[in-house]
Amino acid sequence: LDPEYYRTNWLTEKSDVYSFGIVILEIITNKPVIDQNREKRHIAEWVGQMLTKGDIKSITDPSLHGDYDSNSVWKAVELAMSCLNPSSVNRPTMTQVVSELNECLASENLRGGESQEMDSQSSIEVSMTFDTEVNPMAR
Repeated sequence: LDPEYYRTNWLTEKSDVYSFGIVILEIITNKPVIDQNREKRHIAEWVGQMLTKGDIKSITDPSLHGDYDSNSVWKAVELAMSCLNPSSVNRPTMTQVVSELNECLASENLRGGESQEMDSQSSIEVSMTFDTEVNPMAR
């Protein structure tokens, strides 16, 4: 939950940006938001700690087996972390988030990779296009 909510008791569009940043981290890491077995229990704290070590492989979902563009992952993780800025005025807008995610997706699609070399019976092709004109409604 947006840390500003605890002070203001008010959810805003930037609260949704914060929550979406958490979802991005969950997708990239395939880890739960709270893990009692980690030194840093909250996913944002854990990812922040891992980022200081500069090792993107320790952050990404191990089931990907390195089959991703590391620059795209770095950009997506940095985007997620910017969504988690404690100050809502310093978080990106959802339009900015969508634009940057589209850049990550385009870079990944250009890369190709092992997952695109699988036969058609064992793979599922996913194509996503984000509409940058969508503006979430504040609650």
